[in-house]
Formats: sequence, structure tokens, C-alpha cells
Amino acid sequence: MDELQAKHRKEAKDLQSRITQKKKQATKKTRKGVNDECEQLERELKERQAKELAALDGDGNSGEEGSEEDAQAAVRQSEHDAQPSDGAVPSLEGPSMSDDTTEGIPKGGLYREPHQSRKPNRAKARLARRAAEQEATIKEAKEEVKNIPSQRDIERKKMLAAFKERGLQEKEIRADGHCLYSAVSDQMAQLNLDMKPKIETKVVEDGERENEVPTYRKVRRAAADWIQQHPDDFAPFLEEPLEEYVRKVRETGEWGGQLELLALAKTFGLDINVLQAQGGVEKIEGGGDAEKALWLAYYRHGFGLGEHYNSLRKAP
Repeated sequence: MDELQAKHRKEAKDLQSRITQKKKQATKKTRKGVNDECEQLERELKERQAKELAALDGDGNSGEEGSEEDAQAAVRQSEHDAQPSDGAVPSLEGPSMSDDTTEGIPKGGLYREPHQSRKPNRAKARLARRAAEQEATIKEAKEEVKNIPSQRDIERKKMLAAFKERGLQEKEIRADGHCLYSAVSDQMAQLNLDMKPKIETKVVEDGERENEVPTYRKVRRAAADWIQQHPDDFAPFLEEPLEEYVRKVRETGEWGGQLELLALAKTFGLDINVLQAQGGVEKIEGGGDAEKALWLAYYRHGFGLGEHYNSLRKAP
């Protein structure tokens, strides 16, 4: 029983940690579904643990305690015996009773068995006690989780310290899947850098007007064309065909990462510095002027969709 209780406490704590992570990552659109899922997980855990406790009690009991099912069957049989079908009052004839020994009882009368109080159902009491202990364990686990700083808060605190140390301030970019390309285009606009790629590329498709194409879309297309024209530099790192990967970079809202940053550094001839939460800076060289390097902030936990890039600039 001690081992089972320890196992149940660990399962409750693990589940609470999972629920906390799920709720942190939920968006406005997915919050209701996540809450329903979490409630279902808690309900399933309680039911399974109650069954395990009941099974252990059933295996370990004998004699007058018995299992919960045996106790309930005994109660039902007792009630049945106490109420005969013909409606007669249950009684027993007295053993060899005579007028001398049955004073106050008519000769040939009936001897009624004294009322016996029903014993408490010990199996049910144990189950109730175990359920209360489980509730207390889950509540305790929830309180512990509340006191643990979230990864998001820790990351944000470290980033703010890194900004202050390097004299930088942040411009938040919308977390929509295009954040890397939007941050790069924002940086290039701030530094008045030419957005013309080194290679021939169709940043403006047939039928589009130059001023109607969002700058992040032009940056996406430039990265896609560079990857497509330099397959030997990128294909070994892909888990899918190069053409399909290029299509996603060019046409969808697929997140960008290390490979896209390298492609952009090369095609625009720029150096890109990526500041991370631990204070380190990842430098991606593109052969540009170090004084006009792009600065991006990289978050792993700070935004609902996952990894995210913001644009940085010198603090006033």
C-alpha cells in the first residue's frame, strides 16, 4: 500500500506539471480545448488510481473485512432474509421452551431475534480515506507548481538583462510564422540597407506590383531562391526534398530558423547577430560591414507559437 500511495503521489505531480505546460502554451483559440483535455486527464487519473486502490484492498482483505463487493452482497442478502416474500414477521421458535422457562412468553408463542446493528463497511471507508489523500496530494502539487517560476518568466528576465548590458532595445514583431523575415526587413529598413539580393530572384511575382508586396514576403522569396540555387549547402540538413522545403519557405507561413538566416546573410551580404536568453550572441557571417550588422532577439519560450524573433536596435 505504501508503494502504491507513493506511485500515486508521483503520478499526480507529473500530471500537474503536464497540465501547467499545456495551459501556458494554449492560445485564445485553443484554451477551451486544452482546459477540457486537462480536466479529462485529471478525471482519468483519479478513476484509475481509485481502481488500483480498490484492487489492492480486495487482494489484501480476508475474514470479516472482505472486499467491497463481498460487503455489499452480504448487506443485500441480509435485507432479503429480513423481508420474507409472504410478509410474515421473521422469527425463530424457541429451543425446548416450557412454561417454567418462558415467563412472559405465551405457550407456543414466537421468539423474536433481537435486532442486530449492521457493521460499518470498512472497504468503503478505506476507499474514501484514500480518495481524500489523493485530493490532498493533487492540491499540494498544484501549490508547488504555482511557486515554480515559469520558463517564460526566466527567459524574459535574462533577455532584459542582456539588452541592458549591450545597450539595446527591442521592437516586438508579430508572432505569425513570418517573424524572422519581418524582423530582418525591419532591421534593414532601420539601417537603410539595400534589399536587392546578390542573385537573380523573383521577389515580385508576375502580376504583382512592387509597392503591394509586403517586405517580409520579399525577404522570404529571397531566402527561398538562395537555398534553391545552392542545394549542396542546404540539402544535407533537410528531412524532406529540397523543392518541397523551398516551396514552404516561399509560399507559406512556415517558421524560419538557422538555415534561412544563413541564406539571408549570404544573399544580402550582411552579418546577422542573434542574441539569446543566456546572453550569448550567435554570429552569422554574410560578408557585410560589421558596423551595419543586423541584431535579432531569439526566444524559445516567450511566445505562444513557440520559437520567435524580435528586432533590436541601439537604445537612445
